[in-house]
Amino acid sequence: MKYLIFLLVVAVGAVLPLQALVNARLGQATAGAVFAATVSFLVGTISLVLLLVAMRPAWPSVDQLARLPAWAWTGGLIGAAYVAIATLTVPRLGASALISLTVLGQLTGAVLLDHFGVLHAPQPASPMRIAGVLLILGGVLLVVQPWKH
Repeated sequence: MKYLIFLLVVAVGAVLPLQALVNARLGQATAGAVFAATVSFLVGTISLVLLLVAMRPAWPSVDQLARLPAWAWTGGLIGAAYVAIATLTVPRLGASALISLTVLGQLTGAVLLDHFGVLHAPQPASPMRIAGVLLILGGVLLVVQPWKH
């Protein structure tokens, strides 16, 4: 089961560059990158609402929602920022540079969040984890080749 989950995550990751490219083309063909990112989120929201209705989970009460801390609502904002920035930058960077830089940022952020125990139990930034980040940085440099620009 664990390997099936790994494959699912890899498959979703494999289509992220396509999402950025589709959104960028949509933006070029219409009213720009922010419009395309908005359409992306609108279609995604409709898809998730349909999935939610099909799954029929128990809905949280208004009281439960009101008691949530303010940070609990920031996930959508972070997602919107990523989609908008990816849509704006993929035509300039290319899909491989965009995704490699994104992975570097994700891994660096994840190691720091784990180390400081943000929203979960701390997991120290061990030398092996730091080496993993540095290896990703090396890969990013090979993909982006900033010395050629």
